[in-house]
Amino acid sequence: MTARGRELFGLVVASVIAGLALASVTMARSAEISADALTYAVLFLALYVAAHIVVRRTAPYADGALLPVTAALTGIGLAVNYRLDADDARRQALWVLIGVVVLAATLILLRHDYRVLESYRYLFGIAAVLLLFLPAVPGLGERVNGVRLWVHVGPLQFQPGELAKIFLILFLAGYLREKREVLAQGRLKEFGPLLAIWGAAMLVIVQTADLGSALLNFGIFLAMLYVATGRGLFVAAGLGLFVGGATLLYQALDRVQERVTIWLHPWTDERVYCALNGKLELRQDCASYQLVKSLYSIANGGYAGTGLGEGTFTTTDGTELIPHLRTDFIYSAIAQEIGLVGSAALILLYMLFIVRGMRVALRADDGFSKLLAAGLTFGFALQTFIIVGGVLRIVPLTGITLPFVSYGGSSIVANFLLLAGLLLVSHRANVPRSP
Repeated sequence: MTARGRELFGLVVASVIAGLALASVTMARSAEISADALTYAVLFLALYVAAHIVVRRTAPYADGALLPVTAALTGIGLAVNYRLDADDARRQALWVLIGVVVLAATLILLRHDYRVLESYRYLFGIAAVLLLFLPAVPGLGERVNGVRLWVHVGPLQFQPGELAKIFLILFLAGYLREKREVLAQGRLKEFGPLLAIWGAAMLVIVQTADLGSALLNFGIFLAMLYVATGRGLFVAAGLGLFVGGATLLYQALDRVQERVTIWLHPWTDERVYCALNGKLELRQDCASYQLVKSLYSIANGGYAGTGLGEGTFTTTDGTELIPHLRTDFIYSAIAQEIGLVGSAALILLYMLFIVRGMRVALRADDGFSKLLAAGLTFGFALQTFIIVGGVLRIVPLTGITLPFVSYGGSSIVANFLLLAGLLLVSHRANVPRSP
């Protein structure tokens, strides 16, 4: 079977999964099987078959697993969002449609040679910094929970950091491809433009208090630098800078101290000062309320889960038990309703996407393509680890989304752009060479 044949078969399987997930939710709500689930599965399959046709015409030799895995993740995300809030699920479905259109447009526009993007590497670097700076602009940015992530332009609301991540990877891929030999030799002057763009991005992120994106972009920077130079010393030095910077931020920013305290000591036996109301409260009833409720939700799922649509996420009066459940904590909802087995299967889907992405990077035969695929894949992997690790209390909690699953249009569109990049690199790496 060809790669495109495997892709089409995988899309059918993903559509079945999406339809069954939605059917389970509707059965839990109304105790009857609705024809809407079948209609949804057919429309879902039609959307991804359209994407498959575009891939077949523009990138016929691309990896055959990436699009089906994406379809499965978005299908699960739509079903869970529908279970949590039907209106949000409809908006999410619209964003998935827009994401597929963006995927198709990117493949069509760059079908001849995506490497032309390397010529605009400095523009991408500057654009990344400007996008990260937008939430800090008075009148545009909005502070939510102490973090400036969102930008409002009329009726449009978006998170520019998601697109900035892609632009930063494009800049790093182009610059590191050009300078990798002299960088490997340790010539400090060649690090100037690289550190200038990266440093500006980090300062802007810290200024907006978006520490999750700071960690994500710093990790991408180190990973791509290692891929380009092969120098473990650079990674060690970068980690040293990270530890030093994290220590300074911990001492300077109350928000960082609070996040670390919540991570290390989410429960207290004695009442402590609660900044939310100015009173003495148990920490699990104040600052760490969200994380603790999330951990209870995961524990409640056990091995097999309560069943889709059967979890408990609100009180009897309709108040949410876990704030921001559809964005930051959607993994908690998934773990409660499909249990350890189901949530582990979800992680395996992410691992499959990451393995295939790294395989694309290994097969690429030019420096820019290799760095681009490695950066896109590592960014996807690190974002998944940061959000799942935060929910499971492996690392401090940060406010980023679970790719393709969490509610949010900016994240959906940015990740479809990421997918387009991997498909283009994969196609070029797999094109048969003339003898």
